[in-house]
Amino acid sequence: MELARQGFDIIMLCRYRDYNFQVQTLQMEIQAVSRTRNVYLIPCDLGSVRSIYEAAENIRRRFDRIDVLINNAGRIVDPLQYSPEGIELTFMTNYLSHFLLTYLLLDLLKASDEARVINVASELHRFGRLQNLLHRDPQTYSALGAYCDSKLAKLLFTYELADRLMDYGITVNAMHPWLIDTNFAEDGDAKGLLHQTFRLGKALAPGPETAAKTTVYLASSPEVRHVTGLYFANCRPWPSSPKAQNRELSRRLWTFSETVLGIRYPQTVEQPSPELITY
Repeated sequence: MELARQGFDIIMLCRYRDYNFQVQTLQMEIQAVSRTRNVYLIPCDLGSVRSIYEAAENIRRRFDRIDVLINNAGRIVDPLQYSPEGIELTFMTNYLSHFLLTYLLLDLLKASDEARVINVASELHRFGRLQNLLHRDPQTYSALGAYCDSKLAKLLFTYELADRLMDYGITVNAMHPWLIDTNFAEDGDAKGLLHQTFRLGKALAPGPETAAKTTVYLASSPEVRHVTGLYFANCRPWPSSPKAQNRELSRRLWTFSETVLGIRYPQTVEQPSPELITY
């Protein structure tokens, strides 16, 4: 809503199951405060490779550039679940989906004069280990561990992408939103003690405006116009863990992600089809 007030056209990616009256009501609420009245809904399930391809193609048909890409969606899944492609769902949604979506929209970002990519990470990245990322053992699966791994991967991706896009004038930064009162860990994603822990924490947490301040700052402030490859919290640079800053690890994760998704940065003229991706 704040970006709409500033005059941005808004493209909202919404899961199919949420693509209903509630989302359309939200669209109208944003339009009511928007300077342009341009608020678009695109159905997309970031837990599905095919859905991401379809959404990206939808966007590419309708728009000629993207000035700001905010990779915000996140979830924590308990018990263990997999994407349609057989990838552990927390890692797929929180990290691989954003790697793929950014790749598919890269030409639209390059078409902007000064595009910005913002990746929502978490301080829980400090506990990430990056082990058995795709096919976790149900007997040893830790939902919190999978979440920490996905957020560490998000930061490693941020730093590597920032280097690779620097020559195009595209900035890439990450941010920590803190614990805020949203529907995170709801909708059946998390159950039992984990769900109750998050519910208790969110009862004492501020609303989403708190996290939005840093997102809006990175998306629109002239102060970060040429700032790239940093991690932010509370609208200022924030130190990430030594492991997140390991450039050899970031390059290995990058190659691993390309291999899993069957893609390669920068794009070739002919993009791969989901049918060609194997796991």
